[in-house]
Amino acid sequence: MSLRLTKLESGITIVTDPMPHLKTAALGIWVGAGSRHEQPTEHGISHLLEHMAFKGTKHRNARQIAEEIEAVGGDLNAATSHEMTGYFARVLGENVALALDILTDILTEPAFDEDELKREQGVIVQEIGAAADTPDDLVFDFFKESAFPGQPIGRPILGTIESVRAQTPARLRDYMAKHYRTGRMVVGAAGAVDHEQVVSEVGRRLAKVAVGQAPAAERARYSGGVKLSARDLEQAHLVLGLEGRSYHSPDIYAMQVFANLLGGGMSSRLFQEVREKRGLCYSISAFHSSFADTGVFGVYSGTDAGDAGELMRVVIDELSDAAENASEVEIARSRAQLKVGLLAALESPQARADQVARQLLAFGRVIPLEEIVAKIDAVGVAEARAAGRALVAGGRPTLAALGPGAGLETAARIVESLERRAA
Repeated sequence: MSLRLTKLESGITIVTDPMPHLKTAALGIWVGAGSRHEQPTEHGISHLLEHMAFKGTKHRNARQIAEEIEAVGGDLNAATSHEMTGYFARVLGENVALALDILTDILTEPAFDEDELKREQGVIVQEIGAAADTPDDLVFDFFKESAFPGQPIGRPILGTIESVRAQTPARLRDYMAKHYRTGRMVVGAAGAVDHEQVVSEVGRRLAKVAVGQAPAAERARYSGGVKLSARDLEQAHLVLGLEGRSYHSPDIYAMQVFANLLGGGMSSRLFQEVREKRGLCYSISAFHSSFADTGVFGVYSGTDAGDAGELMRVVIDELSDAAENASEVEIARSRAQLKVGLLAALESPQARADQVARQLLAFGRVIPLEEIVAKIDAVGVAEARAAGRALVAGGRPTLAALGPGAGLETAARIVESLERRAA
């Protein structure tokens, strides 16, 4: 990477990664505010704000925003997570100034028109309904709610129908004024970009952003628990989880290697044992998701309700065995998969801009690729097993399950055995 970084006097950080062989550019503005920064009365406002950004400014209406970017073949997008919100554009290199003009316009001069807000609230209500009709998405909302009950980090990013409908233009402006501040804002660009041009454009166009730091998010408190929801479905959808690690934790890479060897691919323990050997599911996967102050490890699968208990038993047995007996061959394979996944992702300018911007918000620096690879390579048998043992001993598990009711209670009873092993 040929990164260049500039921090403006206002506190906004600008990072570019020129890729001279490309004709297109990916750029965006990342803000360190997401769903876990919301108060109870603001539930869903981060995601609603992302939608409203493209619905008009003092200078452009929604149609003009769409037509201007698409007239040059570009496109706009945005995404909201628990800790960040990003606004993105992809254009030819010659149109970077236009893309920055539009992105900065929507963040500094949003109209928040009442009629547009009502329409977009209706759109998000439909999005919430679609998520409720998608069990393999909904079960993850149940999982977060059970792992972090009564906390912003445990609430669905989309909000609820009631909370979304309750938002007003004034609340949107107040939320932006409080959280969209220079100290938590990064502008990233990769591809056919010129660093000095980006710095010049951003310094001029984001001069109106409030200077300073935004309020910190409420600290997360993992507690675990069980949430079962009987639904008339063909399958039972299950997520079994345990407390993981923050992305600041020194053993974060060991956790990632362990999760990957357990359920990261077709050669993983869970895929081979649960699907290939026993035929208990079509797909199964393990994951480790990290946040600033906590993390969650989990296993997801969908199965016939009658097999839910057996599937959970096998998952728990494999988890416990891997924590004690993961082999060098498994760990080497997991390390290789993680490195290839990391390197392959960075072949697109959007992924490169996204990675460095998120690193700056999370760590205050860009982590060199060589450093990441070295830390993955440093995970050996002892480190991976220790990560697994820490998970098993970590405390109360979380189980979220929805589907035909008959198998859910059986799965929950099996999961109790994991808590007993930790005791």
